[in-house]
Amino acid sequence: MTQEHATPEAPQVTVRGEGRLDVDPELARIWLTVSARGTDRAATLADLTRRNAQVIDLVKAAGEAVEKLETGRLTIAPELGRRGRGERVHAYAGRVRVTAELTDFTALGELVTRLADLEMTSVDGPWWALRPDSPAYAEARRLAVTEAVRRARAYAEALGTSLSSLLELSDAGLAGPAMPRTAGFAGAPVAFAAEGAAEAPPLDLEPQRQTVTAEVVARFTMRPPTL
Repeated sequence: MTQEHATPEAPQVTVRGEGRLDVDPELARIWLTVSARGTDRAATLADLTRRNAQVIDLVKAAGEAVEKLETGRLTIAPELGRRGRGERVHAYAGRVRVTAELTDFTALGELVTRLADLEMTSVDGPWWALRPDSPAYAEARRLAVTEAVRRARAYAEALGTSLSSLLELSDAGLAGPAMPRTAGFAGAPVAFAAEGAAEAPPLDLEPQRQTVTAEVVARFTMRPPTL
């Protein structure tokens, strides 16, 4: 498509519009790591299986508050002794990673506390997020377009004229809260690991507001100004 060029009869103005929203999160994700270690491979695997089942059952007990529950990487590997040569196994170490996604934050504090109280279980999170189809993204785009029109009108009015038509509107970018490869808590990593301590009260977790931004570039024609 041939780009329309500006002429004295149809001068053009190109502007950038930005939209920014701070909204409440819609999701909370937590990363769980279940571990086991022992000198016998079969016993270590049995401990890992039992502890993983406890984690899964506890998360599922939260009911509709949990939207997604996924088991990730499972590893069990021998640990060789530091002294001597050969393949003498000193111990076996196993680990299972589980991810849970919650939409009901009222149950989050109690669930995190109970999970952290389990044997050889660590909890990372929560990481607050928006759904991929969250209305916040559409609203940020709308604000960006509104800002672009406002800016273009301001330039036209400064020349004593007005906008005539829209020639082009392009999406310069949409940014939301980024998901990390490792878990975080309010922007910094926090982990809980149970060691058989007395049961702790539920954590009071305050959802972290999410910032969504959008940018557009718009090109308009103006009515010829009198200069």
